Amino acid sequence: MEIKKIGVLGAGSMGNGIAQVASQAGYQVVMRDIEDRFVENGLKAIDKFLAKSVEKGKITEEQKKGILSRIKGTTRMEDLKDVDFVIEAVFEDLELKRSVFKALDEVTGSHVILTTNTSSMSVTEIAMATKRPEKVAGMHFFNPAPLMKLVEVIRGYYTNDGTTLAVMEMSRKMGKEPVEVKKDTPGFIVNRLMIPHFLEAIRMAEEGIATTEDIDKAVRLGLNYPMGPFELMDLTGIDIALHVTEYLYKELNKESKWSTPTLLRSMIRAGKLGRKTKGGWYKY
Repeated sequence: MEIKKIGVLGAGSMGNGIAQVASQAGYQVVMRDIEDRFVENGLKAIDKFLAKSVEKGKITEEQKKGILSRIKGTTRMEDLKDVDFVIEAVFEDLELKRSVFKALDEVTGSHVILTTNTSSMSVTEIAMATKRPEKVAGMHFFNPAPLMKLVEVIRGYYTNDGTTLAVMEMSRKMGKEPVEVKKDTPGFIVNRLMIPHFLEAIRMAEEGIATTEDIDKAVRLGLNYPMGPFELMDLTGIDIALHVTEYLYKELNKESKWSTPTLLRSMIRAGKLGRKTKGGWYKY
């Protein structure tokens, strides 16, 4: 079946970025969130990003208008009833995602592939909330979705070959480079490598080995990474780092390397959640 309309669940930084990418690829998009203010903020974020692209000469004003015209914001789950493909991008909470997929299973056609943008959680457990686990897969975009090229395509235990191939192809049509994660393991590829990197950086700061600024600087200049670990956690959210760390600790046999450093918990208790709060670690 030809895919013409894509449903995106969530209008936050990941959801609106994915909606923009889908629209730029020529698809009609229904972007749904639970409150009008979240939807409006998501649409404003897309408009702002595209305006900057026009200023830089990357797209024209007409192209911007076309992209925006293909995105419909809504708070109604029923508005997803005629989509051909779904990408879920709600908060990283397993029970929340399972409830969303149960609702999607009821409102969308049985032929529709349902994907989750989870960065670490079990695709299989999410899929089991539906009556079509073979049509559920992980489709993990990276932040910011309009700029980052990678998409991790994750097979759940029941995901069939046709679903995997379709999600890989959809990723390419959106201008992304997909990699296939053949086993539904916590953290997949990138977070399985990145979270220990975060935790060791926090422990080094905790032990007084170096400042957070100098650890970031060493990583940027010595490893040639575009961002240091503390800068990256500030961008993606310190609360997200804690949530994923605790999930991996629980799922990967409670190995000590996944245990949460005291300093990370202290940051959360101090209320410095790091969601787009530039310099959260540096100000602590």
